[in-house]
Amino acid sequence: MSTWAPSPEWRRECEEIYLAPSPQPSPTGEGAIHEILNTIYEIRNIMKLSSPIKISYKNLMAAKFRSFLTILGIIIGIASVIIVMAIGASAQQLILNQVSGAGSNLVGVLPGASDEKGPPASALGIVTTTLKQSDLDAVLLKKNVPNAIAASGYVSGVATAKYKNNSNQASFQGVSADFINVEKNDLSFGRFFTSEENSGLARVAVLGTSKAKELFDSEDPIGKTFSLKDVNFTVIGVLAPKGGSAISNPDELVYVPLLTAQKILLGIDYLNFMRIKIDSPENVDRAVADVKYTIRTQHRIKNPSDDDFSVRDTAQALTILTNITNVLKYFLAGIAAISLLVGGVGIMNIMLISVNQRIREVGLRKAVGARNRHIITQFLMESVFITLVGGIIGIIIGIIIAFLASVIINALGYDWEFLISLSSVLLATFVSIAIGLIFGIYPARKASRVSPMEALRYE
Repeated sequence: MSTWAPSPEWRRECEEIYLAPSPQPSPTGEGAIHEILNTIYEIRNIMKLSSPIKISYKNLMAAKFRSFLTILGIIIGIASVIIVMAIGASAQQLILNQVSGAGSNLVGVLPGASDEKGPPASALGIVTTTLKQSDLDAVLLKKNVPNAIAASGYVSGVATAKYKNNSNQASFQGVSADFINVEKNDLSFGRFFTSEENSGLARVAVLGTSKAKELFDSEDPIGKTFSLKDVNFTVIGVLAPKGGSAISNPDELVYVPLLTAQKILLGIDYLNFMRIKIDSPENVDRAVADVKYTIRTQHRIKNPSDDDFSVRDTAQALTILTNITNVLKYFLAGIAAISLLVGGVGIMNIMLISVNQRIREVGLRKAVGARNRHIITQFLMESVFITLVGGIIGIIIGIIIAFLASVIINALGYDWEFLISLSSVLLATFVSIAIGLIFGIYPARKASRVSPMEALRYE
């Protein structure tokens, strides 16, 4: 079976029409010849460099609802990536501000072993009971850690707090009397509890400023009694506002003596962690070594590889927390990007439909001299245009949602910065273009294989 090919005369006439400066066929012409000539003149314009964008826009607007459904996956995916990256960057900045604000002369001790780069098991929510009050007492001895000037143990829990008819859930911390010095906290009024009150299991409490307002409203809380886990406590002080941290909001906490929390509220004999304040940042490394040696002696550990605790200074803690947030950020961004694959498949399907609807146009273009690369370029540009539009819309929506999230989080009392990095916007734009190219190549290659004969027979 012979294949159709245009005669020299046909090609000559078509090329003359195609290359003509600006002739216009009769818009009211009747018959097949006029339809063909009109199509040829449209094709001549399509083959100009700027025309693919115009044609892509025209095709996109011709079926608005279908186009919206096509790019919806791209919009959701790009918006999700922008939101995750923005929230991740803001969380990292919050951690940096909080850890830096705590001071560069703090050393933290957590129960459970860990390597140098990762967190111990206790930091991951696994209950570990290897850190005791006796370890804290040993660290505070000058002969053991000469550079330590203050230290506090910590335990925490959640219980119902009640005052008169007011009842709500309260997070509480059991801390040592030195807590006020270790954490750089100030009192709005009242006082903090003493070492004697801690040793005597005194039922006294110091409230964060928000918790004081929540429980007592406009009343002066000093000297008032409220119940925590059905145990009565007397308020002796209220801390000055400090703002939310990356993990908790100190303004929302109830602080009670460490031993009171251990023996009366929680029924435990171990510490969740301890913090030690060193006299100078220059002495932190020496203090870390002293703390490790002291606790190893307490636990009768001879080989450091057998450590059942972890000691970190501020810089190390910041590095670990940053690594954790990075892993979470990119993991969540990867999950969000799955919708981009779904959107890419939708783009490919819509482009295949477009190829089937424009077989006549493609065949006539090839008849008047268009090469396969011209056809591929045309359809790839249309695919990229669609995904780029979806990407831009997704970026805008993602930025708006990230901004609203920062407003809400700040309203909750956290010092949350709104951060959108240029790299995340550029990455989202690049991904949009890449999806258009990857999922548009198959429809484009299919279009380039259309023959002029198929175009003439196509209705």
